Amino acid sequence: MTHTTDLSADLPAADDDKLVHHPKLGLRERFSRWVGDKWPYLVMMGLVTTLIILVLWQRTVIRVGAGEGGVLYRVFLGGTVTERVYTEGLHLIWPFNEMTIYDTRVQIVHHEFDVLTNRGLPVHLALAVRFRPIFELLGVLHQNVGPDYADKIILPQIESVLRKGLGNHTPEEIYTNKDYLLNRLIAQAIEEIGQKFVVVDDIIIRSVTLPTDVKAAIEDKLVEEQKFLTYTFRLKTEEQEAQRKRIESGGIRDYAKTLSEGMNENVLKWKGIEATKELAASENAKIVVIGSGKDGLPLILNTEK
Repeated sequence: MTHTTDLSADLPAADDDKLVHHPKLGLRERFSRWVGDKWPYLVMMGLVTTLIILVLWQRTVIRVGAGEGGVLYRVFLGGTVTERVYTEGLHLIWPFNEMTIYDTRVQIVHHEFDVLTNRGLPVHLALAVRFRPIFELLGVLHQNVGPDYADKIILPQIESVLRKGLGNHTPEEIYTNKDYLLNRLIAQAIEEIGQKFVVVDDIIIRSVTLPTDVKAAIEDKLVEEQKFLTYTFRLKTEEQEAQRKRIESGGIRDYAKTLSEGMNENVLKWKGIEATKELAASENAKIVVIGSGKDGLPLILNTEK
């Protein structure tokens, strides 16, 4: 017969701490009793530890993705790091520092605004700006401008250049891009923005919108100008054709005059003799009769080869 000994029956009725450390308990039993007594605290400590690890992981292990660059800000050691830009990959930093990620790929932003002409009429411009930050200057850009640099320096600078440049021109000159007005102003804006830590690849004018009545008047004027140019072209064409005919008739007249002056009586007789000789030499010629009267050409009869 097997007898089971219950150790807990031999243990004194003491508090839990004394029960756990009682010499009659094994190591496993002691650990089990300790865990069973402390499990709420252990769960809480585990949760807190996990939360701390997650927070520290997000602040210490920084991932810089493809086409991005990182700028580090040190709280206790000099602020923004301008001499180094963190490239793609994983980077370890102190949890009390901050890293700002910039998109270094080509980006496009759409922008619309109104410009007043020299006659006080509004012109609505819709633009598409293609730009990217200069990678080596990300630290300086972050220190002086910040991540919203497109709204702070690119778009305001474009507006400034276009407002100043177009404010001295009429709506018609703007609408028709007279003397490449818009192209010159866009080139100027791109050059000025290039001096502020970013590169603007292109500024595309999507549309130029005028007040309806002004637009209709300009279009009517352009249509009439095209009609006038067409009429002028036809007149020039007719004038050139008339000039061609005058030159042609003059040439024919000069040729006839030259021919008539060279055809005297002796020349005609000589040409007749030449023609008679050729006719007489023909294989099919039998009788040749040329000329008449006393000054006529010779009479050749029954000529045979």
